[in-house]
Parts: sequence; structure tokens; C-alpha cells
Amino acid sequence: MRRLLIGSVTVLAVLLAGCSTRSDDDPNTDAAQKATPAAGASTASADFGTLKNVCGPGTATSSSVQGVTDKSIQVGVMSDIGYTKNSEFPDAATVFTSWCNDAGGINGRKIVPVTRDSRLMQVRQAVLEACKSDFALVGGGSALDALGVRDRLKCLLPAFPAQSSQIGAIGSDLQVLSGGAAPGYFQYAGYYTWLLKDKYPDSARKVGIISGDAPVTKVMSAQFEEAVAGLGGKVSYSDLYPAAGVSDWTPYAQSIKSKGVKGLVFLGDFASLAKLEQALTNIGYTPDWIDANSNAYGPAFLQLAGTALAKQHNYAELFATAPLESAAENPATQQVVDLFKKYAPGKQVTYPVLRAFSAWLLFATSAKDCAELTRTCVYDNAIKQTAWTGGGLQAPVDLSRADVPPKCYTIVEATAKGWQLADFEPTTGVYRCDAPAYKYKADYGKPVTLADVGKSLSDLT
Repeated sequence: MRRLLIGSVTVLAVLLAGCSTRSDDDPNTDAAQKATPAAGASTASADFGTLKNVCGPGTATSSSVQGVTDKSIQVGVMSDIGYTKNSEFPDAATVFTSWCNDAGGINGRKIVPVTRDSRLMQVRQAVLEACKSDFALVGGGSALDALGVRDRLKCLLPAFPAQSSQIGAIGSDLQVLSGGAAPGYFQYAGYYTWLLKDKYPDSARKVGIISGDAPVTKVMSAQFEEAVAGLGGKVSYSDLYPAAGVSDWTPYAQSIKSKGVKGLVFLGDFASLAKLEQALTNIGYTPDWIDANSNAYGPAFLQLAGTALAKQHNYAELFATAPLESAAENPATQQVVDLFKKYAPGKQVTYPVLRAFSAWLLFATSAKDCAELTRTCVYDNAIKQTAWTGGGLQAPVDLSRADVPPKCYTIVEATAKGWQLADFEPTTGVYRCDAPAYKYKADYGKPVTLADVGKSLSDLT
């Protein structure tokens, strides 16, 4: 969840600078146009990891439910692709639906994914378009997703996002996060307990926070400062950097050194973090640890940080998701990699892609068990899951309660040789499942409910 939120700082910085990122992806191409499912009999295995018969043929009948016919189910995929040019959520939609449709679809109905481009600031418009024709929102996410929650609830549109970013959206009604929601709780309690008490106890009273000067990260900075104190630490240094970017990170590096910061929380874009780490390395200063966050988890940060990785100790929590580096030992992760090679060769499998796959699997398995495909049935089936693993993509999560903080977590470390599992003493496979619960004392807002828009679950059909 945090990955999208922190990523928004990068986008906001670009917005303020009056330019945009570039890639070869065409934001106007819907995932539905990219997918080319095979016609006729099933040609793919219907199993995914430990999940059996996720997709398959059937004899679906006509339906009056929005987005559903006797042959197809149309779902929306939220994405900021028109602004970020990042296609990972549409890519995941293409790969999953191509595989599922090749296996026979959901009881014979083909899934038709349509990219709903929120273009950073156009979340409401994208949600309103989805409200007109989609059965549900699946496997996507927008950095400023709270902007569209009230409209989504007014039209009773269920959501199974890959990630949720803002306080008003995380744990909102008719939304089921496959990784768990737990609004009001610090979701990194296990990770920070390990950093502050187990791995680097001398750093506990010397924690620093640097965040982008934007509303979303200012709130996060306050949350982290409270949680660090609540877990027995202390933030001794805090600073902001201009969202438009920094030409010279040396003054920030010198401040970190002069304050004796031993643990650094960076809430911003990983390109800026890489420059800061280069500046720290140039002045010969190495904190005990740096929380690079999951936004940095990928090859791009490694390339940008370069030789600084030999000196600086970067970590990131992937919540309860198995890291890509464990694919050889984790069949579900390897299956995602293999499906991308088949259906989207050349496209990158990322952490958000893994989260998206878990969301798609939750939707598909919930829909296939409906004798009559309705929003009520799919939503009810999803929240019955008390130990959801996405077929092995993540540690078990109880989706029947949105207010239960996660117990399991995975920590990875960036090294000069690449990302690897950190030495955080996992207890079950690649997971450690002893995270304490820390509930915020301050009021940072709350998720939007059906009651807030004059609706209730009884209105859902």
C-alpha cells in the first residue's frame, strides 16, 4: 500500500517541474485490447500455486448485472498510466486474464479488463467511467485513490485493488485488499521492531526522517514519528525536501551526519534517495540502516544508487509477499514469472505485479463460486477468506476482518549484488510472523463508509 503513496511524491515532483516521465507504453491502449484469449476449449492449466481450478469452462446464462453477459465479465483496472507511463497494473491484467481466459474463463465467461486511467489527478473521472459499465474494479491502484472512494460507493462498485494508498481509501467499504487493510494501525510494526530492537538497537534513539514536501508525505512523516516512539525509539532529526527536486543533496547528508542519525526513514522517490546516498557516501557517513521502502524494490534503484550500495545499508518491507528472489523456491512466484514470459514477453514482473496477481486471484476464486454472478456474492465470498495466500504469493491474511493488523512480514536488503532476503530470522519460509500491533494515537482520518454516502450493504445486488 505504501508503495503507491510514496510513488505519488515522484509524480508530484514531476508535476511541479512541468515535465513527465517517458516509456514505450501507450497509455491509451486498454488491457482488453492487448489480451488475446484463445477461443474454444481450455488450453491452459486452471491451477495457480496451491489454488485449484481457479478458472475454467461452464455454461453461463444471460445476466442483467452490470458488466456481465453470458459470455463475458467486464472489470476496470485503475492506473495512473497516462501520467506515470508505468504499465505494471495493465500488464498484470493482460497476463492474468489471458491465462484465465485460455483456461476457460470464470465458469465459461471471459474476463474483459478495461484500463481506467486516473492520470494522477483524474481519479474521480476514472471511477465515474467505471461506474457506468464495470462489474468491479480489480488488480489496480491510483496514488490519490481517496479522491474516488465516495463515487465508487455511491454506485456500489466493489474493489479488489492491488494496492490502496490514502487514508480515506484504505479499509473503505466494498473494498477487499488481498494483503489486508488494518486502517489505523502502523503496518510496519514488525519491520521497525526488528530494525530498532533486534538488528540495530543502538539506532533506536537516533532515527531521522526525510520526506518530500507534499501533503501525503507530511502525514506519513507524522505517522512514522509517532510509531517509532511507540515502538521504543525516538526521531531526533526531521527534514523536508522540495517536491520539485534537489540539485545538491550534500547539505542534507551533512545534516544527517551532524545529527548523528543512525537510522534513516526516507519518504520520497527512490531516484532522490539514490542521490542522497551518493552524497552520504561522498562525505564518508554510513547510517546503520536506511528504510528505502518498497518503492525502491527493483532494478532501477540499484542502478541509480550504484557504488553507494557497497556502503549504505538499505532495507525494505514487502509486507507478507514472497520476494521475487525466492521464485526458484516458491512455485506461485515462479508461475507469475512464467506467465509473463508467455503472455507479456519483455514486460517486467514487479512487487506491485505480485500484489495485483493476488487481487486477481481473489476476485476470480470468489466469482467462480457464485451460482449466480452478482456483486454481493463475489464480495461476500472474498471476505469469507480467513487465511488468504494468493496460492502461495503471500503469507496467510484474514480478510474477514479489516481491523486486524498483519502478523507476518518479509524484509529485503539492497546490496551491490542486487536485492536479497535480509537476515531478519524468518520463522515460516520467507516470513517472520511476530509483528506487534501498534495503533495510532493521533487522528489521521478514517476510511470512507457506505453510510457516509447514504448507502448500506443491503443496497448491493
